[in-house]
Amino acid sequence: MPVYRAIFSRSLGARKLCCSQKSARYSSLSIRCQRSLPASPAVTSVRARPFSVTAHTRSPAKPLAPFALAASSPSSSRFSSNMALPPDHCEKAVHLHWNDITAEKIDDIKQQVIAIGDKMVATVSAVPLSDVTYENTVQVFEDTEREISTLSSMVDFPSMVYADKAIRDASTEADKAVSDYLVALKFNKDLFDRVVAFKEKSYDSLDAQGKRFVDHSIRDGRRIGFHLDEEVQKKVKAIDQQLSKLSIDFSRNLAEESTTLTFTKEELDGMPNDFIGSLEKNDDGKYIVTLKYPHTVPIGTTAKNPDTRRQVNVAFNSRCKEANTKLLEEMLELRKEKASLLGYASFADYILEIRMAGNSADVKTFLTGLSDRITPLFERESAKLLEYKKEECSKLGLPFDGKINAWDVNYYKTRVEEKEYSIDQEAFKVYFPMEKVTKGLLDIYQTLLSVVFTKVEKADVWHPDVTMYQVTEKSNGWILGYFYLDLHPREGKYGHAAVFPLQSSTALTDGLRQVPVCAMVANFTKPTAEKPSLLLHREVETYFHEFGHVMHHICSMKSQYTRFSGTRVERDFVEAPSQMLENWCWEKEPLQLMSGHFETGEPLPEAMITKLGESRNANIGLFSKRQLCFGLFDQYIHTCQEKVDTRAVFDQYIHTCQEKVDTRAVFDKYIHTCQEKVDTRAVFDKFCSEINGYTPAEGTSFPATFNHIAGGYEAQYYGYMWSDVFSYDMFFSRFEKEGVLSPVVGKQYRDCILAPGGSKDAKDLLRDFLGREPNEDAFLEKKGLNAISS
Repeated sequence: MPVYRAIFSRSLGARKLCCSQKSARYSSLSIRCQRSLPASPAVTSVRARPFSVTAHTRSPAKPLAPFALAASSPSSSRFSSNMALPPDHCEKAVHLHWNDITAEKIDDIKQQVIAIGDKMVATVSAVPLSDVTYENTVQVFEDTEREISTLSSMVDFPSMVYADKAIRDASTEADKAVSDYLVALKFNKDLFDRVVAFKEKSYDSLDAQGKRFVDHSIRDGRRIGFHLDEEVQKKVKAIDQQLSKLSIDFSRNLAEESTTLTFTKEELDGMPNDFIGSLEKNDDGKYIVTLKYPHTVPIGTTAKNPDTRRQVNVAFNSRCKEANTKLLEEMLELRKEKASLLGYASFADYILEIRMAGNSADVKTFLTGLSDRITPLFERESAKLLEYKKEECSKLGLPFDGKINAWDVNYYKTRVEEKEYSIDQEAFKVYFPMEKVTKGLLDIYQTLLSVVFTKVEKADVWHPDVTMYQVTEKSNGWILGYFYLDLHPREGKYGHAAVFPLQSSTALTDGLRQVPVCAMVANFTKPTAEKPSLLLHREVETYFHEFGHVMHHICSMKSQYTRFSGTRVERDFVEAPSQMLENWCWEKEPLQLMSGHFETGEPLPEAMITKLGESRNANIGLFSKRQLCFGLFDQYIHTCQEKVDTRAVFDQYIHTCQEKVDTRAVFDKYIHTCQEKVDTRAVFDKFCSEINGYTPAEGTSFPATFNHIAGGYEAQYYGYMWSDVFSYDMFFSRFEKEGVLSPVVGKQYRDCILAPGGSKDAKDLLRDFLGREPNEDAFLEKKGLNAISS
């Protein structure tokens, strides 16, 4: 998750880790589970008290240091990995202040962060290497990281969510300064040397998680050049500092982008009356359309006028075109230089060394192999879109150009769903009012994970739209954590859907835990005077997906170290838990719990649930190729050894495509024949034409809007497809067989997948939950790819 620290997203339009950088194991798979949903506690309310949450999870893009160990003794004997916070400690839970934030206070907090870091450096550096102990070194690192993390969340998070532009601007500038300082702190070799000395002295006294932390810390020191000469370290440090600034600017440009378009009612033909009624008008009586998702997505799928769709598509994919293209291409050059200085063949290989995939060659094999496997299905679906377009052009008297354009894809995919699966998104939407979906979602998660959600009344929040919830253990009422929901769009707010960790879950030296806090940020349609906020089914999926990241962050009760808390797992696994939870949006029992007609309260009828299930793989080839295009483009620009002009590469690739594509050969060709400057726009256009079968609109630059690769998912976008394989394995091997609403399987899922956080390798987490090695069988079967390839 790019610059949003640990942000996670569901798809291209809904990022971050959350972004930016996620108990006893069960011993048998033969446990009988209840299929039906047992009675679950209702979501209640409590009055807010003065909270004091102590820290916030920073992303891998901006860690305190690769050597910042968490608070546990070498033997960890004074910590209980399953402990939460007792109910009577509520007042000590949160120390995040939002409603009194000002630009001046943000600057003050920035100065506090720097002062705390300076104090830590002076304290630890003064310790002779021969005198290093846990207390005078490691404990100081952890205490400092926890304090800085809390303060830093109040530095950078306001830039994403505050309505006041002055506060957003102050947050952005302070975030640059803090990022710059923390990069410098990371490169302090005196501190690193004391971790090495501690390992030589006390490594054998550590438990498995402690050893993992020390090993990872020393590994991370090597990955920033501590094994190389001082001049190389200085260059790498300067590159990291510059990359941080560029990443922040890239994201901020998109968040502040405020282009609008205007249309007559006739130009919006096909749009529902409630959509048109929600739009503001200009002085000429035309309707104002923004480039936020609640406007662009419905127009792209529903507007009958192709020129209206074209205008929205062009504007959306031209956001920050010049500024962000320049920033991205500068980042690519810096990443390439960094990898070369550190001795890696490419930046992708540098990044992937510590991911599940391991290296760029294996990622290429995965992506190209899956692309080739999906091609027959994709070709059939593409031909079907063209048939529908020809038919509609004839019916409406529109010219037929014999091809699918970028602005046609989602429109005709929707027509396929309507005509072949009887899926009318507007008809489904009335059954998913926001309030009912939220209640059903919370009830389902409460049941599955044996937790209780309590709404905090009069909470300290940054906007009136925001709500806050306390999470407690169902069995004993102990506090597990807190989360915020910020679900509607506003000017200057982060434009997609993501989860922002604001505090990690770690063990404390008094035997208790620091409870985690996070915020889910989304942009669902706001309610009107006539109707509540109504969600499309795909938005319900997004809601479930992002909330899965919330629970991953909240439930990591086994992590003793901040760097292993919550969603701080391998980036190519981090999406798997949330992708798995999307399955509940397709199952009868959960759908009936989360649906209710906004006028009658009637749940989604069984006939509509059946139709929805039958449509699940509609256009799956088109969707999969789109994701593969993004992944291959991302890998290409991070493995190409020449200077990258992203615009030109993508364009060239599109306009030279005349025959059926061998994805692997194309990828290899452009990697190994890149001899000139490569334009990111052209590169993307090329990949889009070859893989997706259509050319982006002339003059657009999708890479300038591709926030994932600006910071957090660079060289890692393949992870969405990679982790989806594991999500299918988990759901269909356990939950589908033993009960989709089974609290027994849910408890095992929580214990094996969520609770450890990143304290174990992802492959071990999967093995613990599945009782075997993970495989791709369910993914291929449920996507219908076995039949295609056989």
